[in-house]
Amino acid sequence: MTNSPEERRMLIGGQWVEAADGATFETVDPATERVLATVPWGRGADVDRAVRAAREAFEPGSPWRKMPPSARGRIIHKIGDLILEHRDELALLESKDNGKPVSFAGFADVPMAADTFHYMSGWATKIEGNTIPMSSASPGRFLSFTQREPLGVVAQIVPWNYPLLMAAWKLAPALAAGCTIVLKPAEQTPLTALRLGELIQEAGVPDGVVNIVTGDGSTGAALVAHPDVDKIAFTGSTEVGKEIIRASADNVKKVTLELGGKSPNVVYADADLEKAIAKSAEAIFFNQGETCFAGSRLYVERSVHDEVVAGLKAAAEQITVGAGTEPATVMGPLVSAEHLDRVMEYVESGVAEGATLCTGGRRVGDKGYFMAPTIFTGTKPHMRIVAEEIFGPVLVVLPFDSLDEIVAIEKDNPYGLAAGVFTRDIDKAFTTASAMRAGTVFVNTWNTVDAALPFGGYKQSGWGRELGHAVLENYLETKSVIAELGR
Repeated sequence: MTNSPEERRMLIGGQWVEAADGATFETVDPATERVLATVPWGRGADVDRAVRAAREAFEPGSPWRKMPPSARGRIIHKIGDLILEHRDELALLESKDNGKPVSFAGFADVPMAADTFHYMSGWATKIEGNTIPMSSASPGRFLSFTQREPLGVVAQIVPWNYPLLMAAWKLAPALAAGCTIVLKPAEQTPLTALRLGELIQEAGVPDGVVNIVTGDGSTGAALVAHPDVDKIAFTGSTEVGKEIIRASADNVKKVTLELGGKSPNVVYADADLEKAIAKSAEAIFFNQGETCFAGSRLYVERSVHDEVVAGLKAAAEQITVGAGTEPATVMGPLVSAEHLDRVMEYVESGVAEGATLCTGGRRVGDKGYFMAPTIFTGTKPHMRIVAEEIFGPVLVVLPFDSLDEIVAIEKDNPYGLAAGVFTRDIDKAFTTASAMRAGTVFVNTWNTVDAALPFGGYKQSGWGRELGHAVLENYLETKSVIAELGR
């Protein structure tokens, strides 16, 4: 069944179905506040159906388990091809559902989703074990080796900031490993995940291998707690990540988490300041600041602090805020009214705690969830706007005199997802990179990710890695086989 524009279905066992009890919820365009579609509200019974379908698709003798790795790889690659074939459609759908500029979705989100499937398709044929001589036995007495096997049924929960791309990051490696999946998109942005489900079917993925259940946090909780789920892969807030850890403990599920961040960005006086200003603005204002590794905490060497702040203020005030479907838009609306209220509450707290509002700090327009790019100066490490993840277009600037000063502040940062440094001095660049407790460090750039590079965080920014060869470890078991050959 093909999804109609107004009323969507969820994918369970190869069928597009309503919720078992008929419950639905609405997804809203954050630029217009109009309802885009009605979507099934999956509950416990629907999660049961989806997990059962995934388990059946994982049984020995199923089409998926019998499929040669080369055929599996070709199907995964075809998903990437189909994403590119529907690039404009997916970019527009992502823009309406999430609010981001359609141009950004077209050149970043959609092709990067396709790249992820293309890259991971190659690993389907390269999952291999090793022959390992036993250290405690005479040579030739035993043949001992390892083999890698798919982990099983995987629950994947993805966020609303990059809905299509995050679904790709989760689905592609799990499929390459041979797992079966129940994917839950964020309730704010389910539409591109559902469209991706149709493309996955078109590519030839067998029924039940990928199931997509829509719903809210209670749907995700039912999925996390389900006894027949072998592994949970979650991207979202650190607070929810901690809840998932607690919930998974009852049956010792394997868990990987890509969580929040409060990423420091360091600009030295010897940097190319024009580039540093442009990239630092991009680091925080791209995607409305709704990026887990946004460069939201900016350290500027004191001698150039005022110059950099002036440049950032000018850059922020030149950003066109508007509907993501408008060609001139650089920054779209935030994802929801609730999230806009949350971000504005942080702005109010910054003013109340004595920070200087350099620019922005206000809502834009009388319809839609828009706000102006916002910069605070005169900030202190104890302020909430400095210490906590805001997940919006709010930059805090702190002057510094030495790297030691930054390191002392960052010791108290609970997050470690990303960091950045701008300088012309290569020694300074790599000394700073080494000092940062972060999973990714950008040098004279930002927002640069690639399907071949592992991505993940230190500290409370997560467990495990996405992307690269490293992500396959999330979806594989290792089995040791020992055969006695003779005495």
